[in-house]
Amino acid sequence: MLISKIKKLSLNETSGWRLVCVLAGIFFVLVSIFALHRFYSFYASYDQALFDQLFWNTIHGRFFQGSLSSGQSSAVIADGQIHKVFYNHLGQHFVIDFILWLPIYALFPTGATLVILQVALMTAGGLVLYATSRHYLPTNIAVLIVAAYFSANTVIGPTLANFYEYCQIPLFVFSMLWAFAKRKWSLFWLFVALTLGIREDIGITLFGFGLYLIYTRRHARVGIALCLVSFAYVSLITNQVMELFSNDNSRLYLKGIFGKFAPGNDSPSTLQILWGMITHPVEVFKSVFIPFDRRVRYMLNHWLPLLFIPVISPTAWITISPPLLVLLIQERKLALGVNIRYALTVMPGIYYGAIIWWSQNQNKFNASVQRWWIRCIVLSLIITVISSPNRAFYYLIPESFNPWVYTALTRQWQHVGHIRTLMNNINPSASVSTTTYLLPHLATRRKIVRLPHIQIQNDLKQIEYVEFILADVWRDLRYQKSFQDERTDLVNFASLVDRFINEYKYGIVDIQDDVILLQKQLISQPNVLSKWAKLRAELQK
Repeated sequence: MLISKIKKLSLNETSGWRLVCVLAGIFFVLVSIFALHRFYSFYASYDQALFDQLFWNTIHGRFFQGSLSSGQSSAVIADGQIHKVFYNHLGQHFVIDFILWLPIYALFPTGATLVILQVALMTAGGLVLYATSRHYLPTNIAVLIVAAYFSANTVIGPTLANFYEYCQIPLFVFSMLWAFAKRKWSLFWLFVALTLGIREDIGITLFGFGLYLIYTRRHARVGIALCLVSFAYVSLITNQVMELFSNDNSRLYLKGIFGKFAPGNDSPSTLQILWGMITHPVEVFKSVFIPFDRRVRYMLNHWLPLLFIPVISPTAWITISPPLLVLLIQERKLALGVNIRYALTVMPGIYYGAIIWWSQNQNKFNASVQRWWIRCIVLSLIITVISSPNRAFYYLIPESFNPWVYTALTRQWQHVGHIRTLMNNINPSASVSTTTYLLPHLATRRKIVRLPHIQIQNDLKQIEYVEFILADVWRDLRYQKSFQDERTDLVNFASLVDRFINEYKYGIVDIQDDVILLQKQLISQPNVLSKWAKLRAELQK
């Protein structure tokens, strides 16, 4: 029914908004269901827990602190230090816009709130995209652009991922573009400020739009101002403000991701990385184009739902050039993943480029073009489901074909029941160390770390052992045939538990369905030790 309505070339303003609201409603409801199911069936992972703890600490007056965030710091990763409960995340990423959503989280302080918040922000971004499109385009084309947005792999994938600050990008950037289209300059600069507040490096995305405004010459002054503000903000925040909290941004991220442009520098600044790029043009060229096939596949995912129009849109290429360049030159393959957050830095420019191209070529839109566009939208949706972004459809699509790794829905929820039973033994305020996929369900506490870490530095700066250890090795046992890391982790974990028991540091509370709970200074009962002997034998095969 929706497709038949979209196929009608004549849509008035009222019917256009009604159709877009229906599309947004379908997107919100379905993606919320799939995202919540992914969360509650224990497929959310580390970042979901990290941000949940940040929000939880902040509403309790400990702004942006988190022991899980500490686990991602250079002090822990590079120097082997103990996790700190008072570590401030702003040294890693400057995410001050989180303050906007604290009232919502304070009402419902749980990880599921962040899941719904992410879906809601992405949905709202689509509605603002339609308002922006309607300023330039007739209703029928604007509706198709929004339909492309809600069916894009680069939108659905990141929305089904762990909560991350990037989910604010579509709403704030499209709002900025809407304000620009309406020449509402106070709102324009307000949304520029909100966009910059998403994260310290989002100014790179805004810089691309500034370049476009300079290119058009009609608003060159605004473009120059936007470029200067964006550049100044990124430089000031990364080189001065964040250093007040820690040197993690320069030491961990800039060095780890762009270190080839600043060889020999353990803590490069953004300006040093930029100078390294300027003085190493050959290295930049190779990073941009090699491997070429992977870069083409990445862009095809962006272009497909928009009928490949951004390929021939100068606006799209100009606006996406700065953030796309940053993704291409990174030393990690994760940057070009279409199902994760980084795709959202490029996505607004892609859609704005399509809007501007159609505004200049409306005569090329006809029934045949519309049919092909709808086919591309449907194909994009099919590809998205088949790719099972972030394992959201693990019960439909096998996680591995060779060897075969598939989890039936009923089996997963049976396993969830065993996990919940053991979790009920953990006091809400107790310190915990647990495996990756259990972290999001235990994150609303002051002291939590990821196994194999079992020590934590408290608010008095004293080092203590966690009170509980909860480990789910069921998933690793299933994956061990596919991945060497899982096999190694299983053997190491078995040795770790043996050492705990032999040294009387921890005792086993219970074992259910390959999930084991240990408590500090507990004497293990003989029947539980018998369960452990069977599980250990399986782990050490």
